[in-house]
Amino acid sequence: MVWIVGVTGGIGSGKSAVTERFEQRGITVVDADLAARVVVEPGRPALAEIAAHFGADILLADGSLDRAALRALVFAEPAERLWLEALTHPLIGAEILAQIAAATSPYTILSSPLLLETSQKELVNCVVVVDVPASLQLARTVSRDGNDEAQVKRIMAAQMQRDARLAEADIVIDNSGAIDALDARVEELHREFLQQAQAHSGQQ
Repeated sequence: MVWIVGVTGGIGSGKSAVTERFEQRGITVVDADLAARVVVEPGRPALAEIAAHFGADILLADGSLDRAALRALVFAEPAERLWLEALTHPLIGAEILAQIAAATSPYTILSSPLLLETSQKELVNCVVVVDVPASLQLARTVSRDGNDEAQVKRIMAAQMQRDARLAEADIVIDNSGAIDALDARVEELHREFLQQAQAHSGQQ
């Protein structure tokens, strides 16, 4: 089994900025958010179930999922979020496993906002938490997505709390500083992960 590094963090923490830098170094990044999009594509059984449950208004004119409308619904109603997770999490897990199996780089990154809340944690050899203060999470997400502040706060409240996430980390990346500092930190970790992956493969 390839050496797998799990990367997680709260919304707006900058996971994508981190994983993009690993991709630039030739490392395969399996993104749970992208896997979540794949399993609800038109023609997939999950999309039909979602439309049957929430009504046809949850679909856009082209038949694809209105993700913004679904997000607003499930974060306003915890029971609906649980229903959606029960449907999609097993499918997302299967898609993640398929993408990991197809990876060819010396080690693989699994990027997931729910890494620590789900069985995805059992797939990884090392947990990296991308961390910023809650106030910066809020400001970045409002600015990036155009969501209203109240909705972003609901999403943050539904995610694992910052202290709990940090307690689960093997490595923490502080992403509240300059881009140059992030570049240097990723390069340092990349070299470390290459060594760990080599040692891991030698033990098999």
